[in-house]
Amino acid sequence: MKIGIDIRCLSEGRRTGVEEYSINLLDKIFKEGTKHEYVLFLNSWKKPGIDLDWIKKYKNVEIKMFHFPNKILNLFLWYLNWPKIDKLLGGVDIFFMPNLNFIALSPESKLILTIHDLSFEYFPESFSFKRRLWHVFINPKKLIKKASKVLAISDSTRDDLAVFYKIDPKKIEVIYNGISDEFTKIDRNNPKLLEVKNRYKLPFNFVLFLGTFEPRKNIIGIVQAYEILRDEKNKTLDRYKLVIAGSNGWKSKEIQKSIINSKYSQDIRWIKFIENEDKVYVYNLASLFVYPSFFEGFGIPPLEAMKCGVPVVAADNSSLVETVGEGGVMVDANRPDEIALASREFLLNKDFAESFSMDRFKQVQKFSWTKSAKKFLEVIEEMK
Repeated sequence: MKIGIDIRCLSEGRRTGVEEYSINLLDKIFKEGTKHEYVLFLNSWKKPGIDLDWIKKYKNVEIKMFHFPNKILNLFLWYLNWPKIDKLLGGVDIFFMPNLNFIALSPESKLILTIHDLSFEYFPESFSFKRRLWHVFINPKKLIKKASKVLAISDSTRDDLAVFYKIDPKKIEVIYNGISDEFTKIDRNNPKLLEVKNRYKLPFNFVLFLGTFEPRKNIIGIVQAYEILRDEKNKTLDRYKLVIAGSNGWKSKEIQKSIINSKYSQDIRWIKFIENEDKVYVYNLASLFVYPSFFEGFGIPPLEAMKCGVPVVAADNSSLVETVGEGGVMVDANRPDEIALASREFLLNKDFAESFSMDRFKQVQKFSWTKSAKKFLEVIEEMK
């Protein structure tokens, strides 16, 4: 089969959730599905910000680059339902979109669409006006109904699709995200650990959060929980600093204020950016990873931390219940005292922390990009 794939989400060169999903899943699809032909649709007025050399090793993959102004292309796709993207690619049997975007396809091309989450439905206030307007024009419900098959990255997202859009469950296929092979437990004598520690000026003992600075991630709740811990005036707990790593998102100013105005601000380290190749070392240096998000379509960071052998405290909501599972302690995201209590137990009780090691190991084994790719290939075989 000839499969078209939308990789416009990679054009800016960022490595947030959708980009990580697209790169990791596509790499394994190309590796496992060698009998198919893949044509990738990329549009960027300027030179794309991402290195696509990793694709060139695959003989059956072709990138077709277009240079339409994005705003004009989106207007034409939305208002005129033209140009037909599959025709620009020379005709395809299936067109795969790893994320929501403007699209126009011929009737003979079947559409597969990945839905990561419906956070824009649950928490519209967490999105800028521009982003909310974008969702209005995209019209996710209409696009989802147009798709021949919808991929949900968790059971939680599948259930949300059924509730919000009344989508027939038979049309939805759950294909979990994977965890990159690079995330693993590193020997404490590895010199790169000290190198990364020094590069980011990390403390010797710290609690870590890694994610975008936005209200949905509940970073303010993390700061409040840290304050509760430090208020105990326990000498052991006082050794632990808080490291919050991530780039600014929508409404990040209030989050920044909570850090700056904290009475323990001198012990809170905010890192705006961590190189992808350094993340595994940062995880390994952490004593505890906290991720009490209010809502997640999947939640890759806690799984990455677990794969690196780090204890995890996560929220008992949305997809985190199924992804973190028994590999970590689940708490109420709205209760900083619960976050603090779980963190305290991990930091003060080594036996308690060690008791989760086997459950962590079992949980992360459920998720791999190779498994995800094989499931995707099974789906397209069924669509013949």
